[in-house]
Amino acid sequence: MRVILFSSQTYDRDSFLGEPLPAGLELQFQPARLNLDTVALAEHHEVVCAFINDDLSAPVLEQLAAGGTRLIALRSAGYNHVDLPTAKRLGLGLGLTIVRVPAYSPHAVAEHAVALILALNRRLHRAYNRTRDGDFSLHGLTGFDLVGKTVGVVGTGQIGATFAKIMAGFGCQLLAYDPFPNPQVLALGARYVSLPELVAQAQIISLHCPLTADSKHLINARSLARMQRGAMLINTGRGGLVDTPALIDALKDGQLGYLGLDVYEEEAQLFFEDRSDLPLQDDVLARLLTFPNVIITAHQAFLTREALAAIAGTTLSNIAAWAKGQPQNLVEG
Repeated sequence: MRVILFSSQTYDRDSFLGEPLPAGLELQFQPARLNLDTVALAEHHEVVCAFINDDLSAPVLEQLAAGGTRLIALRSAGYNHVDLPTAKRLGLGLGLTIVRVPAYSPHAVAEHAVALILALNRRLHRAYNRTRDGDFSLHGLTGFDLVGKTVGVVGTGQIGATFAKIMAGFGCQLLAYDPFPNPQVLALGARYVSLPELVAQAQIISLHCPLTADSKHLINARSLARMQRGAMLINTGRGGLVDTPALIDALKDGQLGYLGLDVYEEEAQLFFEDRSDLPLQDDVLARLLTFPNVIITAHQAFLTREALAAIAGTTLSNIAAWAKGQPQNLVEG
């Protein structure tokens, strides 16, 4: 059985080849992103393994199905990049199945969110650059104690719950927003409130919810205006949760005091590639990078050895189960 992994990096090859391969499985690692220009590479591959920024829109899905692909194995928990109505239609007509990795390492993403908080608060990025230049002064590096601060957790699934547990360990007060309260988060002393109430009361807000039609631009100009002046916003979820241009105005007038992003709404054409020799064409991202109180990482929160091993193991298990006619971890529209 032929499997092609789009958007594959060296760490993908290492993690997949480090796992026991099901008998008869042939892996092809393709660094190119899946889109209309590259979909022909998948022809005669029964399985296409896609990542978060691969294009799984209706035209691409239709070409995949026509080319013989019968299984799309997502190397991610989220599936907002999949045209679900088309996938369902093709599934009924041509037997196209989509599976995902529902969980890998919630600790990886939660810990990265905490790292962004600590780095922003104590200005570690500025201090690092300053001391490398021989400047050992401390002006502009004053932070605040985390103990006693109110932290708002938006989305309390496995990652949000893990993040909440870490912040509770710092002695923070927890507010949470989720349509389905998590008993583990309640046990930490968290109080579930409406999103407007959370936004208004929390000094630190961290986003851990999936991107859906309802959650798109959950953080926008209105919600930013409701925040406490100088609040910190962290997003390790999906870029579309935030109306990015609205962040610039909030940063310029000091309403938003700190911003940590591991995801970006227009990241598909940028992230996971070395573009250091090219002019940055994205004006919004370029503007954000000029602020000293902003840290942006290139969707690396998942990137731990443990998470990569879990992603590879679950993906291979999903493929093997599908081959036996017992599909697991289905994405259903």
